[in-house]
Amino acid sequence: MNYIQPHTKVYQKASIALFISGFVIFATLYTTQPLMPVFAKEFGISAASASLTLSISTGILAFALLAAAALADGFGLRNIMTISLFATSVLGLLTAFSPNFATLLVMRGLLGFFLAGVPAIAMTYVGEEFDPKGLGKMMGLYISGTSLGGMSGRLLTGLLTDLFGWRDALAIIGIICFVLSYLFWVFLPQPRHSARKQTNLKKTRLAYRTVFVNGRLMLLISLGFILMGSFVTMFNYIGFQLMGPPYRLSQTIIGLIFIVYLAGTLSSVYMGKKADSYGTSFMIKIAIAIMASGALITLFTWLPLKIAGIAVFTFGFFGAHSIASSWVGQQAGEQRVQASSLYLLSYYLGSSLAGSFGGFFWTHFEWPGIISFIAGLLLIAYPVIFFAGKGAREAETKKQLKPYSKNADI
Repeated sequence: MNYIQPHTKVYQKASIALFISGFVIFATLYTTQPLMPVFAKEFGISAASASLTLSISTGILAFALLAAAALADGFGLRNIMTISLFATSVLGLLTAFSPNFATLLVMRGLLGFFLAGVPAIAMTYVGEEFDPKGLGKMMGLYISGTSLGGMSGRLLTGLLTDLFGWRDALAIIGIICFVLSYLFWVFLPQPRHSARKQTNLKKTRLAYRTVFVNGRLMLLISLGFILMGSFVTMFNYIGFQLMGPPYRLSQTIIGLIFIVYLAGTLSSVYMGKKADSYGTSFMIKIAIAIMASGALITLFTWLPLKIAGIAVFTFGFFGAHSIASSWVGQQAGEQRVQASSLYLLSYYLGSSLAGSFGGFFWTHFEWPGIISFIAGLLLIAYPVIFFAGKGAREAETKKQLKPYSKNADI
């Protein structure tokens, strides 16, 4: 097989392209998160309504992921990703010219639809086009692009909003992402192994049905909702607290707080290794306990301690998400693609639904209400892990006993 080999010019260009794809998508997606207090003030809306600027994007993204994966068979992986990046960049730019909040939501909804083209396909492109010996490194590069994109989008938005205003901030980020999208189109090689093919709807439907009737697997998939719902709720409303008394922080300073994402970049690898050593079920419980500890620390009013709590919470989230997503893949068997797609669906629905519903707790109970909501979500995770882990242990026991039983019959 003629795979893209390390240490070649093609490999270097493809590496840059995939990093860019993750960066553009997640930088654009999260630009409005630090702006929610600004939207609430400018448009005269509640915190929950302001959170819709992110929730509507992630909600539509969740379902569009399934469609994008199917369309890729007919239109080609590179074509879908290129269209996704250019459309995302243009919509990000046009969002800056929204005359009212309703238009802003429409633009963000369209953006969510076109965003799906990269997350649904990038990992498939990597798996099919690169030398299998270097897949780990290439996957890591793409994921680092998503992490840095999410962080940079928030940082740049905060800084540029303080300097020029939120509309100029979104416009500048849109232009930057458009230029990066052009570089992606230039650098990414045409696929050599992922030929276009007709989608077999019957086989796809049967594969999804197999996942749906697997109760243990569906429990694991639901962890995506719980984890991402908690995480986005924290970051959706922390800006409201920090812009108000007694902190009254600027957009730039609030944006800088998102540097705590670097703790998450470290934890995903570290906690994954620990899961290999001490067991998936045990370590994901530890990671969720770390999330809960970090959330509780943010109840303290002293700002350095509050920021430390956010960092601890972020460390725990990325570790738990890394373990949960790999656990889903391990348990899915031949339906790995479908299970992973449903995990992402659950993940982004958590961002959309829980992220917006958290606004009720902020409006009525302020920050203690937000932490209570997050703690409640995280508590639900423990029985989910218990029953999912119990089912996994029973299945493994049956596999081990099967050959023994045959010998006993003889």
